Amino acid sequence: MGQLIDFKTRLVIKQAETSLLDYQARILGMDKLELLEEMVRFQEERAQSGELTYQLMIEGQYLFKRLEENAETPELRTLTKQYRRHLEQEILAYKQKEISQ
Repeated sequence: MGQLIDFKTRLVIKQAETSLLDYQARILGMDKLELLEEMVRFQEERAQSGELTYQLMIEGQYLFKRLEENAETPELRTLTKQYRRHLEQEILAYKQKEISQ
C-alpha cells in the first residue's frame, strides 16, 4: 500500500515552522534573565494548554538550546540539554504522524 498523508498534521507543521523565525529572532535578542523568564512563560503556557502542541515543541527546542548555550552552571546546562532532547523526540514522533504507512 502507498503512504497516506495527514494534511491536518502537515498544515500544523508548516504554520509552526513559518512562525519559528519570528520566535528565533525574539529569543536571540534576550539576555540570560529574559531567557529564564521565557522558560517560565513556556512552562506556564504548556501547563495551561494541557498538552504539548507542535508549536510549543519547536519553540521549546530552540529556547532550551539557547538556555543550554548560555547556562552558567553544569546543572542548568544538563537540565536544558535533557529537556531539549526530550522535545526533539516529541517532534520526531509528531512528524511521523504526518505520513503513515
